[in-house]
Amino acid sequence: MKTPTLLTRSLLVATTAALLLSATSAQAATDDDLDQTIDPDQAQGTGQVVRDRGHVDFGPTLATGAWAVQLHDDTETPKYWRDVDDVVLRVNDASMLEVPDDEAYDFLGQEAGSEVYVIPQTQKTDVIWVGWNTQEPGVLEIMNLGTTLSVLGVDGPGDVSVYLQSGNFGDPEPLWSTSQPFPQQSWIEVNTHTHANWVFSDPGVYLVDIRFDADLIDGTTESAEATLRFAVGDETNADDAFDAVSTVDEAAAGDEAVPAPAEEESDASGADTASGIPTAVVVSAVVGAVTLALVIAVIVMLTATRRAKQRVLAARASREAGE
Repeated sequence: MKTPTLLTRSLLVATTAALLLSATSAQAATDDDLDQTIDPDQAQGTGQVVRDRGHVDFGPTLATGAWAVQLHDDTETPKYWRDVDDVVLRVNDASMLEVPDDEAYDFLGQEAGSEVYVIPQTQKTDVIWVGWNTQEPGVLEIMNLGTTLSVLGVDGPGDVSVYLQSGNFGDPEPLWSTSQPFPQQSWIEVNTHTHANWVFSDPGVYLVDIRFDADLIDGTTESAEATLRFAVGDETNADDAFDAVSTVDEAAAGDEAVPAPAEEESDASGADTASGIPTAVVVSAVVGAVTLALVIAVIVMLTATRRAKQRVLAARASREAGE
């Protein structure tokens, strides 16, 4: 199983990641249970549906003729692509688990022994199994190396964390969490199918705003946004989840509208009157720190991209040799 070590390092330096919005790496678990091939002629589902068990993935598609985020509904036969706004993912009471008494799970922000709602990384018969994929045939044809998944924000009554775990005894590896500033980004290779653990602290309606950005083989780029809708807990009304409107963009606009605080008066020498430190020195120090952080982020990105490209090229060569 591949492990997203870049994501782990990114969350350890969350402040820098938030400033730079640097992309991190969230790769698929390579496992027989995750092997799937999506029919290029898979139909488009219509009408609103609630899914509380079975397998669904979200991801970028060209199934409608345009770049979009859709849900691959594998809960019944035939399988469908569905518009994200037409699906509510119910996380029922059968999903409830106790938070382990282990400091490795402190990132969840919940007390040990408290009950939370968990969409598991490995499928559980009576609980919805939510993942993501970059396997829609049209996407496979045009995407270059992969896509950046950005979690833009979350509306909901509690905390949400998503993490990977290798086997029963591996340490949890956080992917994103409401405890960190948004947006939070992950790099996903082309032809990837991933499932992770989703933890919701409280019942209620949650809206998760996401975006997929990708460079295409022809040198152009594509981008699409969507809102995942979760009804957590048996008593939560799915209709409320369908009707809910995300306030993530409104909150961002509100933040931008807040007037900046008045600048401290400076004396003729350019020194800040509150600290006595020359303004030019402060600015130079900040610019230098940000520049260094940007260089580090670029190196990490280039390394991840180079490795991803090598794996993709190797896979293509292997397929061609088999033919």
